[in-house]
Amino acid sequence: MLQIVSQLAITCKDQSITEDWYVKNFGFKRARVAKLPDGKEIIFIKMADSSFYLELFEADKEAPIKEATNDGYTFPGFRHLAFKVENVDNKLKEIDNLNVTLGPMNFDDFIPGWRTAWIKDPDGRIIEISQGFVDE
Repeated sequence: MLQIVSQLAITCKDQSITEDWYVKNFGFKRARVAKLPDGKEIIFIKMADSSFYLELFEADKEAPIKEATNDGYTFPGFRHLAFKVENVDNKLKEIDNLNVTLGPMNFDDFIPGWRTAWIKDPDGRIIEISQGFVDE
């Protein structure tokens, strides 16, 4: 039975700003736009060389709680979205409107070569950028 992670739906303050940020910084490409009966759209962007999509919805309310800090919220829910890169420091230099919330930090005590930083995307979601993580 085929089971793969397919997509992550996120709600955006401005879909075009969020789309542009993920396209420019992480190589996503627009896959399709679904027009909804109420006139709104769902924008699907696909990560290059994968079958993983971000599904971008337009927000219709303000956030009911403060934006996350550091590496994300510590209550039950999604903490952050992570991207594996070759070099954290080089990737941070490439990102427009960089907002680092924590790090970069080395985790050599846990996994030799593991280095991570956490940043915010345009909507305030915590994004982890990590290098060197390997399975046991």
